[in-house]
Amino acid sequence: MAEPVVPPTAGLPLGLADLLPWGGGADDLASALAQWLGVPAVQLECSGTSALMVALRALRAIAPQRDEVIAPAYTCPLVALAVAQCGLKLRLCDLRADALDMDGNVLRSLCSPQTLAVMPTHLCGRVADVAQALACAHAVGAYVIEDAAQALGARLGTLQGGSPLGEPVGWQGDIGFYSLAVGKGLTTFEGGVLLARDERLRQALARAGEQVRPSLFWELRRSVELIAYAALYRPRGLALAYGAPLKKSLSRGDWVEAAGDDFDDLIPQHPLGRWRQRVGARALQRLLAFLQQTAQQAACRCARLAALSGVEVVTEVGGEGANKAHGTWPVILLRLPTAAARDALMAQHWGDGSGLSLPFVHVLPDYGRYDHVLAATRNDKVDCARDWASRLVAVSNSPWLDGARFERLLAQIARAAGQAHTCEMAQSLKE
Repeated sequence: MAEPVVPPTAGLPLGLADLLPWGGGADDLASALAQWLGVPAVQLECSGTSALMVALRALRAIAPQRDEVIAPAYTCPLVALAVAQCGLKLRLCDLRADALDMDGNVLRSLCSPQTLAVMPTHLCGRVADVAQALACAHAVGAYVIEDAAQALGARLGTLQGGSPLGEPVGWQGDIGFYSLAVGKGLTTFEGGVLLARDERLRQALARAGEQVRPSLFWELRRSVELIAYAALYRPRGLALAYGAPLKKSLSRGDWVEAAGDDFDDLIPQHPLGRWRQRVGARALQRLLAFLQQTAQQAACRCARLAALSGVEVVTEVGGEGANKAHGTWPVILLRLPTAAARDALMAQHWGDGSGLSLPFVHVLPDYGRYDHVLAATRNDKVDCARDWASRLVAVSNSPWLDGARFERLLAQIARAAGQAHTCEMAQSLKE
């Protein structure tokens, strides 16, 4: 019998009790999330992308003369689509060579009186340097939108009893947003959360959110998909829901489709339904314990992976001293020594059910299919980001990746990195 399929990320499973239309605990997701995060209030949207669009429209209403949004060149393509659909222009910031974060010098050169917002991104739960983004944005009168889509539960502060104290990631910028999509911890299948420190900005977000109209079609579709998630997000069910489509994409050599980077221009926007909110509120009661479990697992496995020659474990950037960053761990991000080593590893083991995946396949200008929303930005110099994109690999941090399979995966990664080192040595000897 084939081994169970490990999901590409560590998502929180749902139980039957979560799906009940009544009873079973709290059903006000907005209030429950605000209390869980320790903030005055949050605003719910139907997806992380919809939350971003609401934030952009709110800021554009405040500063209509500004029309540029700066984001990392290596990020979700939905960011580019959302910016374009809000009638704004995207500017791409290259990454630091030594960290998965925006290059401060490049960011400062991009900021101008036309800048509406800068978007530091906590990619795969790794905490970015928001202070840098704030300094650059505020120097020109722009705002900071923290893209914490993959970082619900990450915090800045000290640890006590295994839980970080202090402010949640997403609260340092002017506006922050989280995604409640599949694989990002808590899920309502799709869902988004907005938060802001300033009451004026919270009111602006509320006004922009009121423009979103209900859609029975999309709410019914998401509700059915949430039921399917609850039923199939299990090691055996994932073979059908995730493993089979992945193998089909890989058999065609379509890495973009395999990674889920093949987005349509249409971004649905509608209110998050009450039943899905109840499901999320009930599951939220288990989220902290799940995040603690995955953080402990990641700490042990990161140490093993970091010991491999030629393998770099991607760590936090933002937060120092008393404000030490504690990210979330849906995956463990690795940077391999060469693009060839990464591609060889993925060609051999992506799709074998062991939990390997890619965060995103390319930097935004290299997809081609999104050129229509990038315009002249696709010619921006993003060499460091391109290098990161070519060497990154994600190892699932799902508890369903058991010790035995992780040991095999460890050996496969070590072999790919070792072969790259051997090729480099042979090449240097030739030269």
